[in-house]
Amino acid sequence: MLRTGVYKGGERLPSVRQAAEEHGVSKNTMAEAYDRLVAEGLLEARVGSGYYVVYRDLAASNAPQPHIAEAADAVSLLASNWTNITRCGRATAGHLRHGWKRPNSASISKASRYPGRATSISVMAARAAMLLCGSACAFHCSIDRFQPNPTACCSRTAPITRWTSSSATWSNPATPSLSDDPGYYPLFGKLTLAKANIVGIRRCADGPDLEDLGVKLTTNRPKVFFTQSQAHNPTGSFLSPAIAFGLLQAAERGGFRLVEDDAFADILPSTLPRLAALDQLDRVLYVGTFSKTLSASLRSGFVAGHPSIISALSDIKMVTTIATSDFVERFIFNLIQGGQYLRHLRRLRARLEEANQEFPGGIAAIGLSVRASKVPGFYLWVELPDSLDELELCRAATAEGIFLAPGVAFRPHRLSAGRAAIRVNVAYGADPRFLAFLKRAVATSRG
Repeated sequence: MLRTGVYKGGERLPSVRQAAEEHGVSKNTMAEAYDRLVAEGLLEARVGSGYYVVYRDLAASNAPQPHIAEAADAVSLLASNWTNITRCGRATAGHLRHGWKRPNSASISKASRYPGRATSISVMAARAAMLLCGSACAFHCSIDRFQPNPTACCSRTAPITRWTSSSATWSNPATPSLSDDPGYYPLFGKLTLAKANIVGIRRCADGPDLEDLGVKLTTNRPKVFFTQSQAHNPTGSFLSPAIAFGLLQAAERGGFRLVEDDAFADILPSTLPRLAALDQLDRVLYVGTFSKTLSASLRSGFVAGHPSIISALSDIKMVTTIATSDFVERFIFNLIQGGQYLRHLRRLRARLEEANQEFPGGIAAIGLSVRASKVPGFYLWVELPDSLDELELCRAATAEGIFLAPGVAFRPHRLSAGRAAIRVNVAYGADPRFLAFLKRAVATSRG
């Protein structure tokens, strides 16, 4: 009623007693409703007088900024995930539908029961369980390989952009940092913030292009290669054993380390090759997360690597953030320990498998090319015909309440390399309104 203008700014609302009678609820329920509106900044509570509407243009406040609607940069893309600008879902969104990732209410209630004060040993054991249960990657990992300091552990999920010790720096203006191309756009923003020199390595259907990597290594001496092994973001591609072995060989010859982002490990088969498993954390830094499989709001994950690297990362974490949320870590641990997380993953895998089977058919019927994926991940890479401008397509989609991001946004320097394309989230890709929009756009471009 507030949003539709039934009540005007400054107007006094009915009393709690009167409103409760009108809506057929208890006074406690009505008081709770008013308090929630006050908390949202929509109402003002005046002692002894009642509740009044705050002067706000609610319609205008919900309108997205132009740069967010057009996905102008990495910040815009990130902001779009938290901005309600669409009518039929965010086809390019980084996260799944809310109902897909959230465990049932009983599981949440049980996991939210905060345990009593624990010793540092039990906290370490909890985090060890998070690592071993939360990752499908089969590698040996003792405590000192991921959590040497209880107060500085459990790094958030984003790939590490910089680490420093007394003798080395991974990302700086003078040292190239390799990354998948196309790749994970928030990483590009973080590396740019660190003033790193980003060098893109072409991403193929079976992993990074070893030939392209070889060419780039003749003129660059990188310290690190950031890559995503399985269910690659944004292409949905996988990592074959041959390419994984070639990457490790190149890293050994070139003297650089590999940062393996395995954000989707918990929904993928454990038999798929991982760099960390082949390398046993000698030259590989392994990054895992619970944000993709549980909730984007649970910014908790883990980093596994050689003890010397973990020690340096923990020191930096202590200086920058001190520690992550102990409540969030225990909440996730309770879900794992109680079995709710495993049951949730089974439901999520089934939904993803169904979506990955349904979506390509709809795209193919339009006449577009979609890069097939051997693993049921979140994303697929849809290539566009030469007659269709991806930037114009995204602007037209925004006008119809559909958020898209151009493929160029997933390039290290936002430079086109190959055919125009868009990343599509399989959770939204089969939406009839989205497919109808693409069909009209393709037909119009072909005259």
